[in-house]
Amino acid sequence: MEDSFSFIETADQLSCIDEVKHDMESVTPMDRLVCGDVGYGKTEIAVRAAFKAAMDGKQVAILVPTTLLVQQHFSTFIARFAGFPLTLAPLSRFQTAAEEKKTLAGLENGTVDVVIGTHRLLSKDVVFKDLGLVVIDEEQRFGVEHKESLKKLRLDADVLSMSATPIPRTLEMAITGIRELSVIETPPEERHPVLTFAGVYDEGQVTAAIRRELAREGQVFFVHNRVESIDRLAARIAELVPEARVAVAHGRMGERKLEQVMLDYVDRRFDVLVCTTIVESGLDISTANTLIIDRADAMGLSQLHQLRGRVGRGRDRGYAYFFYPGDKELTQIAHDRLATMAAHTDLGAGMRIAMKDLEIRGAGNLLGAEQSGHIADVGFDLYLRLVGEAVSEFRDGSQAVSEVEMRIEMPIEAHLPHSYIDSERLRLEMYRRIAAAATTRDVEDIVEELHDRFGDCPEVVQTLIDVAFFRIQARAAQITEVVSQGKYIRFTPETPLPESRAARCKRIYPGSVLKPDQTVLIPSPVSATTPKTPAINTELLTWASSVVSAIFATQEC
Repeated sequence: MEDSFSFIETADQLSCIDEVKHDMESVTPMDRLVCGDVGYGKTEIAVRAAFKAAMDGKQVAILVPTTLLVQQHFSTFIARFAGFPLTLAPLSRFQTAAEEKKTLAGLENGTVDVVIGTHRLLSKDVVFKDLGLVVIDEEQRFGVEHKESLKKLRLDADVLSMSATPIPRTLEMAITGIRELSVIETPPEERHPVLTFAGVYDEGQVTAAIRRELAREGQVFFVHNRVESIDRLAARIAELVPEARVAVAHGRMGERKLEQVMLDYVDRRFDVLVCTTIVESGLDISTANTLIIDRADAMGLSQLHQLRGRVGRGRDRGYAYFFYPGDKELTQIAHDRLATMAAHTDLGAGMRIAMKDLEIRGAGNLLGAEQSGHIADVGFDLYLRLVGEAVSEFRDGSQAVSEVEMRIEMPIEAHLPHSYIDSERLRLEMYRRIAAAATTRDVEDIVEELHDRFGDCPEVVQTLIDVAFFRIQARAAQITEVVSQGKYIRFTPETPLPESRAARCKRIYPGSVLKPDQTVLIPSPVSATTPKTPAINTELLTWASSVVSAIFATQEC
């Protein structure tokens, strides 16, 4: 079956397939996220995983977000499994009641090996005889409730999730190690980046874009996500470009009519398809290479990226136009989204867009229903460490040793600049590892890796490393926070200073204040108005380290 694949697999594809097979053969159930850009061959990975499970006598459930994608995947799987003794069935609103009843009976008695369906698969009347693999395509289109209901299916079944732009929570879970992650970054041969334009809606530009595509005998997607006005817009497009054959597609159409419109569009009986975001997921029409989106400012990053992935899937150059109304002011978030899409047009940009989405929207709630949102009351370092400890405890089965939490807030500049590590994913990973470093040896290993992978550390990166060393020193001295407070630096030990230490502090650092709540205020050697420079950063950290050594390091705890 693998030999019948009509394309040459990319190196990333082969690596991902090996990882999926290894997970499926291991004792613990698989929970792997495959992150690959649109058109990079994620479906073939699902085909091979499904084939492996089905030929071992297990049933496979493939969950997709739209009825159109059910039809497309069903055609793909039927073609790939031709000649093998496997029974496949679709399950969506396109099936008649009789067909649906037959499929449900086949799943329950085991005669249906692979079922491809929409949310209908999550209904209570869907019963599997021996489910072995659940594939979730376009993972970002499903809510937490859907994923929770899947747990009833997958107590001991393997789960393979696929997405070009995972939702922030899913991406965070993959980065922190809660789920396994495979990334497909190698583009297929002869693919070109989609040229992207973002700007105010202009009928002249729309007309020119459609005529340019018709001139090279191509087709156009025009996305207008309001069913109430979609017919009026289609009529207007027909007026602007009389020579174009215009059709309309949206989710409120009858099943047969929608199916017929899409088949006619695939067969090139129409030139322009005015549609809602129903075409967002997985459609592969190589002759459609111009995308026009009305009200792009109202859509999310992953939606925009998925829609852009509908064009430029063949050898022809794809064009994408993201329009927004000129009479309304763009919100800052909408501006950030459109700027991100315009900036990330190169092949394989999906992961970077997902990282930007994580940065804009936050990682959400790992245990609750929120799939995005920022951590309001917990610092990022502490948050990552808590997640890491919880994952470690769950995997090892032993209680993690509780460490003193350490907060450092001083007027210093320390970060990983874009010019040093340009990948959001790698920067986030390095921040996580620096925050999780528990010993000086851990930090030294990270420094060695930074030098090896990215070159000599700039001064702001060196300062970040110095902060990591200082955090370990302060934690060992049982200090919970070192925070700038006006002209003082506040040190908070876990236990009050003994009288001898308090006297020593007053003698070495005149002007020190010992508060009743056991915090110690020591005059800062650097004025709050002093510009942040590498020399000042070093001076302040060196001073803070000497305070910990002189006053706190030898306390009995």
